[in-house]
Amino acid sequence: MSTPAFTTRPEIRGTFGVVSSTHWLASQVAMGVLERGGNAFDAAVAGGFMLQVVEPHLNGPGGEVPILFWSEPERRMRELCGQGPAPALATPAYFRQQGFELVPGIGLLPATVPGAFGAWLALLRDYGTWDLQDVLAPAIAYAENGFPLVPRIVQAIAAVESLFRTEWTSSAAVWLPDGRLPHPESVMRTPAIAQTYRRILAESADAAGGREGRIQAAHDIWYRGFVAHAIDDFYRNQRIRDCSGERNAGLLRCEDMADWRATYGQPATLDYGRYTVAKCGPWSQGPVFLQQLAMLRHLDIEGLQADSPQFVHRLAEVAKLAFADRLAWYGDPAHTDVPLAALLSDDYARARAVAVGAGAQTQLQPGSPAGRMPRLPDLQAADRALAAADTRYGVGEPTFASLPPIHEWAAREIFVGDTCHLDVIDRHGNMVAATPSGGWLSSSPVVPELGFSITTRLQMTWLDEGLPGTLQPGKRPCTTLSPGLALRDGEPYMVFGTPGGDQQDQWTVAFFMRHAALGMNLQEAIDAPAWHIDHFPGSFWPRTTILNRLTLESRFPVETVDALRAAGHDARVGPAWSEGRISACTREPAAGGLLLRAAANPRGMQGYAVGR
Repeated sequence: MSTPAFTTRPEIRGTFGVVSSTHWLASQVAMGVLERGGNAFDAAVAGGFMLQVVEPHLNGPGGEVPILFWSEPERRMRELCGQGPAPALATPAYFRQQGFELVPGIGLLPATVPGAFGAWLALLRDYGTWDLQDVLAPAIAYAENGFPLVPRIVQAIAAVESLFRTEWTSSAAVWLPDGRLPHPESVMRTPAIAQTYRRILAESADAAGGREGRIQAAHDIWYRGFVAHAIDDFYRNQRIRDCSGERNAGLLRCEDMADWRATYGQPATLDYGRYTVAKCGPWSQGPVFLQQLAMLRHLDIEGLQADSPQFVHRLAEVAKLAFADRLAWYGDPAHTDVPLAALLSDDYARARAVAVGAGAQTQLQPGSPAGRMPRLPDLQAADRALAAADTRYGVGEPTFASLPPIHEWAAREIFVGDTCHLDVIDRHGNMVAATPSGGWLSSSPVVPELGFSITTRLQMTWLDEGLPGTLQPGKRPCTTLSPGLALRDGEPYMVFGTPGGDQQDQWTVAFFMRHAALGMNLQEAIDAPAWHIDHFPGSFWPRTTILNRLTLESRFPVETVDALRAAGHDARVGPAWSEGRISACTREPAAGGLLLRAAANPRGMQGYAVGR
């Protein structure tokens, strides 16, 4: 009998329920909901609100969330879009009149409608069983009584401490308690967030219509009541310094909030062997995952070793092609004609896969789906914007991205924020994958009356006219957030995802291939040495373009790194455990019920899987 492969932690197995997320407290809160009779949807909502409190450098109440889920009673999968659109006042002409070539990465100007609250409430109302006050209770308790800080939160605050002290004083009041930088591993309180939630619960308590009526009333209080009015007042009347070095008022208004609703839809899907993978539509980067799978079907991946140069090279090369198509073709399908069927067709994938040769591609190569010719934005705008910027005050989302040269920066790096992830499967077989983000503590100043910041996702739009990703009022930016769901042999099987901006649909593709094509279990597939490419303009300000960069964890064999360099990759070696924060859960039939599995990422020492 062969010796099992070493993993950093066990693959969790059970029959009652499983949860995996990027923070142990969120995982335990969600599992606690399952233990007390809640379903996967109740648990995911409680865990999602918990992530907003305990990972404030990665998401917040004013952020957004895309959700994929499987409803066992309905026997169907759905996407739920919690990505808000651009405000009515946000036009390319407005930004150009202010002297911008790109939407700034921080401050008030890049705000979209904060969609997380509406999406979580829609999921709870339509698929959950618990009252809002019950799923909010753990988040309120930790915000009021305190939660343990992880060192990364303190690093995020330290990076913008001078900005908080001199400019964003409402943020200083929250994140510099008693005027001091909090100590790593100390306990932090955010009582204003708890007060906001308590006020919402109090104002919605007497609404007609039972549980659903109270949830809808809470939704309306957020998007039409005191929350919307507080955001309007702050964004209309305050002028806040951003990465332009200037003070600018915001564009988000009550009317933008009042007109928005989270929307359900059918996810995009693609078959790979016995698997059918679902991702959110082209309002997200999710289809790049599917495009990579479509090409990999033609590149003989099965039988390769996970740390071999052939495996890394083929996945890196198809990622370059898929992300070039993201740049050329993706956008909000309610506002732009995205040729998604052509992009996911087998004929197109086979033709694109031909471009994967023995050497590394060094140029952006968007394709021509259905014979349409691609048009790209002005990629030099990034250099001009960065040259004129004041980067002491932060950038878009560099936590996992390559920063500009160090001489462009102040005395230390600016860590602005990233993302979270949460997966849940209950004993009935309901499944949820969610990737909350936005509203990071250092992305925009705290709205004083509310105690939290608002998303800056509008920075993912372009000011060039006529592109799929061009800024337009009421249009969603093409978000990097990308939860995943997979069927196996036609039956619901896996929910998965990771934080990581442009890396999300790279790390998870490699994880999926290690599991589905190479036979690794969930934890082995997460623990295996990982990498990412840079071969496109970054999605976050300043949208710098890097080509043919391949960054690998140092646990790869030296021979693999040498072979990749010989193939022409600009291969860099990073720390041993630096690439990815994947979570995953699966279900499969067993002994008349379901066998459930879960695994979590060891990198960063926060991710946690739990189940029984």
